Amino acid sequence: MSTSFLAGAGIVGISIPFIQSWSPSAKARASGAPVKVNISKIEVGGMITVEWQGKPVWILRRTQKHINQLSLKDHRENLLDPDSSANQQPDFAKNEYRSIRPEILVAVGICTHLGCVPAYKKAEDKRSAEALYFCACHGSKFDLAGRVFKGVPAPSNLIIPPHHYVNNDLLEIGVTTRSG
Repeated sequence: MSTSFLAGAGIVGISIPFIQSWSPSAKARASGAPVKVNISKIEVGGMITVEWQGKPVWILRRTQKHINQLSLKDHRENLLDPDSSANQQPDFAKNEYRSIRPEILVAVGICTHLGCVPAYKKAEDKRSAEALYFCACHGSKFDLAGRVFKGVPAPSNLIIPPHHYVNNDLLEIGVTTRSG
């Protein structure tokens, strides 16, 4: 009886780690989990980067000048897909700002050409006449709505991830609404 008990305990002891290995790790669960970000501290014209699903996500607080620039006819004529016809964003972001709120851009910061991470170039930067995202690897450029310019290697606009505002200052990336 003692031998049977010890054998049974041994089988249970071996089985627990084996069965637990079937569950995703905490790191795997976290990599796909929604991310909440307090946006109240982002200055006008400032940008922060957060990680969601292992990717950089940019959160930019656009200036009024940035917002005005996005709808100018001359600016739109330089864009490959100014109306975001290619499905690179949720339905709520199918507008000229590609965002829920015109002053806040939320975009995956990965170039659609070869997966590089473009840099945010403010208008004050002497290398650009206007604020934009510039991928130095191959020269792709995106405006501050994440729309790609014509004549660059990137084939499409930046991806807009699913997101929503929990309240005025709290943004949740990874889901469009929180039910229940």
